[in-house]
Amino acid sequence: MSNARTARLSRRGLLAAGGALGLGAALAACGGDDAKSGGSESAKKGKSGPWSFKDDRGTTVKLDEVPTRIVAFTGVAAALYDYGIEVKGVFGPTKTPDGKADVQAGDMDVSKLTIFGNKFDSFNVEQYAAFQPEVLISTTFDDAGTLWYVPEASKDKIAKLAPSVAVSVYDRQMPEPLQRMAELAESLGADMKAAKVVEAKKKFEAAAERLRKAAKARPEIRVLAGSAAPDVFYVSGSNYSIDLEYFKALGVNIVEPPEEAKKATGGWFETLSWENVDKYPADVIIMDDRASTIQPADITEGTWKKLPAVKAGQVISRSPEPILSYDKCTPLLDNLAEAIEKAKKVG
Repeated sequence: MSNARTARLSRRGLLAAGGALGLGAALAACGGDDAKSGGSESAKKGKSGPWSFKDDRGTTVKLDEVPTRIVAFTGVAAALYDYGIEVKGVFGPTKTPDGKADVQAGDMDVSKLTIFGNKFDSFNVEQYAAFQPEVLISTTFDDAGTLWYVPEASKDKIAKLAPSVAVSVYDRQMPEPLQRMAELAESLGADMKAAKVVEAKKKFEAAAERLRKAAKARPEIRVLAGSAAPDVFYVSGSNYSIDLEYFKALGVNIVEPPEEAKKATGGWFETLSWENVDKYPADVIIMDDRASTIQPADITEGTWKKLPAVKAGQVISRSPEPILSYDKCTPLLDNLAEAIEKAKKVG
């Protein structure tokens, strides 16, 4: 990883630690470098001619034609899919060990995807080269523009094969990267005036207003963002995470670990032992939903089961790496709003 100020940690360290981006504990090996040969055709509607896009690193990528051989981080591909842009080359969590779609794959049919790497630090460069990519698209979680899930060891080789585009999800609120992803999709041929797209944005805005009203009506409800690993529990602060920063801006009472407690992780999160999982009172707990983390139903620690929010059934899922389409982000707002509206004060 670059020496970005994000956390002064290696990318592997951030990922293994889990809570920084709510990134769960040691990533499980959910499949290997399984892949199929074949190209990628976007679902463009008559879009042709020169293409250019200025990404969040300030880099402008220019091509003679709108790219069709696109390779993207799985979550990015899932967002583009919601706008009608079909990306068939992906890297990142795509399949679970049983072959089913990972949560970050959204509505894509994972059986039809060419997967260059299904886990962290796994990227088949040779296969990527054979695919003849025109552009690679990913998110970035730091201010240096480090491409998410592009391995440090092979990033230079990968960079030589195709230009890259980065959408930042670092230290900003959810609407900004949502807008940027929509702009990217439009540049690739998405019809942003399509009824489905227009309606999805309206529903997102309505959900945001619902969450704002719920938070205003129930300011006493404390919401804790957690992530579970075998030996530790992570409590994420609202700094840097696009969902938590937005929730807080809408008025949600987010449990905030003190800065000193988050110092070792650059301000992202605090690491607790399971014995100390009750350190912060909370009425609602939102838990990391990625396959690399332990899900609430599978947590066996007695200290967890004794938490008031857990006993009250006030635990819902959280997507620390939300799929950046209005369609996929709307339920995140609605579910939290409903949890706050119905919550009993227990923390």
